[in-house]
Amino acid sequence: MVTVLDTVSPTPVKPRHPEKAHRPDNPILRKPEWIRVKAPGSPVYRETMDIVREHGLVTVCEEAGCPNIGECWSKKHATFMVMGEVCTRACAFCNVRTGLPDALDGEEPARVADATVKLGLEHVVITSVDRDDLDDGGAGHIADVVKAIRAASPETTIEVLTPDFLRKKGAVETVVEAQPDVFNHNLETVPSLYLTVRPGARYFHSIRLLQRVKELDPAMFTKSGIMVGLGEERNEVLQLMDDLRVADVDFLTIGQYLQPTRKHHKVDRFVPPEEFKSYETIAYAKGFSLVSASPLTRSSHHAGEDFAKLRAAREKALGA
Repeated sequence: MVTVLDTVSPTPVKPRHPEKAHRPDNPILRKPEWIRVKAPGSPVYRETMDIVREHGLVTVCEEAGCPNIGECWSKKHATFMVMGEVCTRACAFCNVRTGLPDALDGEEPARVADATVKLGLEHVVITSVDRDDLDDGGAGHIADVVKAIRAASPETTIEVLTPDFLRKKGAVETVVEAQPDVFNHNLETVPSLYLTVRPGARYFHSIRLLQRVKELDPAMFTKSGIMVGLGEERNEVLQLMDDLRVADVDFLTIGQYLQPTRKHHKVDRFVPPEEFKSYETIAYAKGFSLVSASPLTRSSHHAGEDFAKLRAAREKALGA
């Protein structure tokens, strides 16, 4: 019999947020049947876990309580979160711990590269915590990870999911110069919710960051994602799509927000699958090259398959 979880994620949520103790409790709503996932536990899942542990690496799959961890790790797909597991921001939706991070680990790029080889990854996603404490926001470290993977596994395509590098001059340029195949930066939500959901960030700065990537390298694929169910209005989501298209963003992901703990932002509602399908149809009509919209969509879920589709579509267009 297959075990089905009706929890935020298939991994236990760590009681590790003393910095959020001042926030009021928000009840966690019972999830509808379309947001249920299989419990992890396959032999390949355990093998992936062993490789991650052996290399002393952090994954966003675990830190963010991703509901797709069972599926992804059973395929040896893991998203590495570099620069530690402590973030300098305190976004109301995020399960990553807030505080003063440790110093950067100069050996981490090599360990990520080695794990990429051992997992046999054809496409790897590298994300990170926000590091406002660093002069470059960690851009140089992310670039070092990209370069290390290139050297160890030249055939692997690389996707970076970066912080916003707010007030970090030259940071975007540093990452683009390392030549990842995909530059991803998530808007997370609509601008009207930034003060409550993403208070340390600025919506139009994030839009400008994505636009800047295209200015530096028009051939680099760009990507962004949002969560719905936080209290946004439909017309706000459609306007956000337009803002991303003005910045020439190629790929959009839209997924359901799932509340990690009672101290996090509440779920306003669970968006039904047919509404996600409507968003997908509209996004394609607005000119995105690829759209992934479903309750369980996450930025790195099926990232390799999606990148292959993006590249094939571009090659077809160029051939035409």
